[in-house]
Amino acid sequence: MHARAVAATTTALLGAVALLLPASGALAHEVGDRRPGEFARPGVIAHRGASAYAPENTLAAVDGAARMGIAWVENDVQRTKDGTLVVIHDDTLRRTTDAEEVFPGRAPWKVRDFTAADIARLDAGSWFGPAYAGARVPTLEQYMRRVEHNHQKLLLEIKNPELYPGIERETLKLLGNEGWLDRRHVEGRLVVQSFSADSIGTVHALKPAVTTAFLGAPAPARLPAYAAFTDRINPSYASVSRDYVAAVHALTGPHGRPLEVFTWTVDDAPTALRASGDGVDGVITNRPDVVRGALRGW
Repeated sequence: MHARAVAATTTALLGAVALLLPASGALAHEVGDRRPGEFARPGVIAHRGASAYAPENTLAAVDGAARMGIAWVENDVQRTKDGTLVVIHDDTLRRTTDAEEVFPGRAPWKVRDFTAADIARLDAGSWFGPAYAGARVPTLEQYMRRVEHNHQKLLLEIKNPELYPGIERETLKLLGNEGWLDRRHVEGRLVVQSFSADSIGTVHALKPAVTTAFLGAPAPARLPAYAAFTDRINPSYASVSRDYVAAVHALTGPHGRPLEVFTWTVDDAPTALRASGDGVDGVITNRPDVVRGALRGW
């Protein structure tokens, strides 16, 4: 077993109790009596699902977050050779599947070089731990249906859009087909983000009602330009300061609300508390139970 698998298995065992607990009232606590989609401040978003405890971007990670009572999950979307949208972080299949073993002659195992049927054959769980052997890379359609089934909300990242021309339109089409572009979802259950300002600008132009987020930390002088097409600025925690958050909050986004800040990836209680002290609106984390416990005093 690779060292990464050993480490991941240990982490998975540590989190097993949390994943086995029923959701009970925890999800209700996260949403409370606020308007649909409004976060307790700061909100907690499960990064690639509950990815410290289950293989990232799989349905198991989505379900793990639901069992913890975490309303919001984050994922990554890319496109196969035959045009299917799939949920996977890397632009290659090597790290989180057994593609090298199943398709040994097809290096460098880029997602865009494989069909959806090819990818459906791959094991996307064994690298994390034996308990997840046989987990699959979900299509975005499968993923959306699981999120809907769990009554969760989605922070969807369009990954590497430069590799997939037109992926913004295709993603929005699928979201529409799945009922996620109606008023209830758009106003409170969906955010689309990317590291590409052009991609987010395209999403905003195609579907202005959708809440969008830019991943990164533009210089304060450049923030007004971003406020024309995005509602949130989502920097890494290393880029966050109280002054920077205040500069973002001082601007109004395309939907007439102050811009917000969601920071990533925060996995320990002290850093979560510092982020809260900086005034961020949301914390994206692989360990949503740990971060929520710190922020809520549980």
